[in-house]
Amino acid sequence: MKSKAFFPTVIFLACIATTKVIGQTNTDALRIAEIDKSYWKEISRTVKEGDFEGYKATCHENAVLVTTSGKNKYSVPMTAALAGWKQGFLDTKNGKQMDNVQFRFSQRIGGETTAHETGIFYFTSHDSTGKLIAESYTHLEALLVKRDGKWVCLMEYQKSKATKEEWDALK
Repeated sequence: MKSKAFFPTVIFLACIATTKVIGQTNTDALRIAEIDKSYWKEISRTVKEGDFEGYKATCHENAVLVTTSGKNKYSVPMTAALAGWKQGFLDTKNGKQMDNVQFRFSQRIGGETTAHETGIFYFTSHDSTGKLIAESYTHLEALLVKRDGKWVCLMEYQKSKATKEEWDALK
């Protein structure tokens, strides 16, 4: 008699576990789609258009930039990083250069109000004649929080240089 009850119990527990996994997968997919639309696409748009204030609005007021991708390794408040990047935004806005950034991800973890995103960003900059003046692939980690219904960056970690092959592997 015990063996007859065992099989339905196993099936029942498997259904509960599967439902939980599917529910989590749907929640993750919704969060990722929301972050892609409201955060990463906005970052790309602001860089392309030279919209400094728009880019600044994607950062939490206490955001931090950590960089270990070059010779100089440092951590600074994002406000300091933004001050250093501002001229590039203005030059793009004024047509002196054309900048673009794209993102691809290897891991995306999160919940309703927090997310940790790992991947690579590809940045290019061209002068007004179209000549390439900068190109880089960089391993990236970003810690995001949802604040007042909007995803913002709490920490951006530019870890190390990446290769085109690593970029292509994340398609």
